[in-house]
Amino acid sequence: MSVFSNRITRLFKIDYPIIQAGMVWTSGWELASAVSEAGGLGLIGSGSMYPEILREHIRKCRNATGKPFGVNIPLLYPEIEKHIRIVIEEQVKIIFTSAGNPGSFTSVLKENGATVVHVVGSTKFARKAEAAGCDAVVAEGFEAGGHNGREETTTMVLVPLVKQSIKIPVIAAGGIANGRQMLASMVLGAEGVQVGSRFVASNEASAHINFKNSVINATEGDTLLSFKKLVPVRLLKNRFYEAVSAAEARGANVGELLELLGKGRAKKGMFEGDLEDGELEIGQVSAMLNEILPAGEIVRKLWEEFNSALADPLLNN
Repeated sequence: MSVFSNRITRLFKIDYPIIQAGMVWTSGWELASAVSEAGGLGLIGSGSMYPEILREHIRKCRNATGKPFGVNIPLLYPEIEKHIRIVIEEQVKIIFTSAGNPGSFTSVLKENGATVVHVVGSTKFARKAEAAGCDAVVAEGFEAGGHNGREETTTMVLVPLVKQSIKIPVIAAGGIANGRQMLASMVLGAEGVQVGSRFVASNEASAHINFKNSVINATEGDTLLSFKKLVPVRLLKNRFYEAVSAAEARGANVGELLELLGKGRAKKGMFEGDLEDGELEIGQVSAMLNEILPAGEIVRKLWEEFNSALADPLLNN
């Protein structure tokens, strides 16, 4: 496959403007290294890792690939300073931050030689990320799995809004699992895409096979946004989701919702495979997925579909 050059591929020194999202309980060193080896950018999802586990994944990823990879750090992580220290000590050169204020650690990461990207769900935070010195932003629409924007702005609306509000490159995320969706994102102004749900259903993802199977069996309408009073998150419907939905319908306060969420709920669902009482975070695009594939094949298919869509006669009349 021919390589591609734009601000995103040059920023990360990758072949294709395809970034694998750093998702909790799913994106370990095996997935990140496989995506990077295939020419995209693999990210280790640190949000579900103890600090020393993160260090172990970084070292294993570096041993598995000589190509660029990065780490996603959710800024709401309780021991965030330890994660920041580890990526600096391990000289990780690409850091994606999310779920917090981009001004918190961008400067210290850049002072230590890192390229920093922040995930945003609004133009307000896109401008904050640019002002904080970020090298790019991920504009993540309402369709996405995991933590989501309170404004509920869809990818098709968010990407062009963010594009016109900042000068640094924009990476689109939310509802992207094939090459046509990738092309649409780039027509809207993105210079790359971040893909999450499609990589959950990969051989190398560390998610439990029960969760992977539930993702490829999902149909339209099987995911909904929950926990809007906490940090909005998109979940597959199950017994846990129904309990959350009932609590929100009766007006449960933040304390009640935190008690319902408890500890280890995401691990129980996505990593241990409890499909009823676990938290199952996934995007709307799961309804379009129907098979589990090697991560490298996913990268190749995305790029081939992108180029095929680009050559579609409907776009060239």
